[in-house]
Amino acid sequence: MTRFDGELSPPFEIVEPSAWRAPIIFNSPHSGSAYPVDFLDASRIDLPTLRRSEDSFMDELIADLSGHGFAVVRVHFPRSYVDVNREPYELDPRMFIGRLPSFANTRSMRVAGGLGTIPRVVGDGQEIYRERLLVDDALSRIETLYKPYHRALRRLINRVHQMFGTVVVVDCHSMPSIGVSRDEPRRPDVVIGDRYGTSCASLLPDVVEDTMSGLGYSTGRNKPYAGGFITEHYGNPASGLHTIQLELNRAIYMDERRREKGPRFAQVAADFAALADKLASVPLGELGPFQAAAE
Repeated sequence: MTRFDGELSPPFEIVEPSAWRAPIIFNSPHSGSAYPVDFLDASRIDLPTLRRSEDSFMDELIADLSGHGFAVVRVHFPRSYVDVNREPYELDPRMFIGRLPSFANTRSMRVAGGLGTIPRVVGDGQEIYRERLLVDDALSRIETLYKPYHRALRRLINRVHQMFGTVVVVDCHSMPSIGVSRDEPRRPDVVIGDRYGTSCASLLPDVVEDTMSGLGYSTGRNKPYAGGFITEHYGNPASGLHTIQLELNRAIYMDERRREKGPRFAQVAADFAALADKLASVPLGELGPFQAAAE
């Protein structure tokens, strides 16, 4: 487990299996619920409203998978404080007092929507802060939380890749059951994101779709979520690096209004374990380019 001093200790954790069953890492970057006091003091909205951005309980749904032979990575700080599923410096200059670094990406679509590395709004569009933040505050969050998380994730991915010759990162998220737009069609139970076929071998989303459909879940691909920075950044199938994003409809495992686990929670967790078993059964050689592990 990686630890840091201070209020967010540890800010994230990596739990590796005692014996690896397959080169699969389950990652939950948006389920954190440890809110710093100074963040709450600076917010113009209350804690229940801030928590609408959380992928609530996703970390608990995958927690037991380390006992099944897979690695589990869980972020404990909230995405509304720092979002690790963004580029390191997707920042909105209107949010800050002071000059941003010249290399900051201030024009991305995510920044325009208020959902950069330091978000301006929560998921339903409500402004988070009463006043503008100091640039140094934003940069400090990136240096002390964002960068250590990605360094640790990268080290884990590289080590597993060296051990097995390939690695699969399953990036686990949840989505509101109803979209912001009334015109959006009903969301399926699971949305599989592979950046339109670029982040992983095509076999993997097929296995996920077949498995979840067989368990009774409705599925979709890449709409409305194709995968964020993690899926895009760590997915390089030509090098044996595969990432796939799973968005689980919150209505199937929790009460969205009360933010409580629902009656199907245990079954959904068991179904995730069944999915992990199916992914583990995929012959490594079928994932494409393969680097033989060292003797």
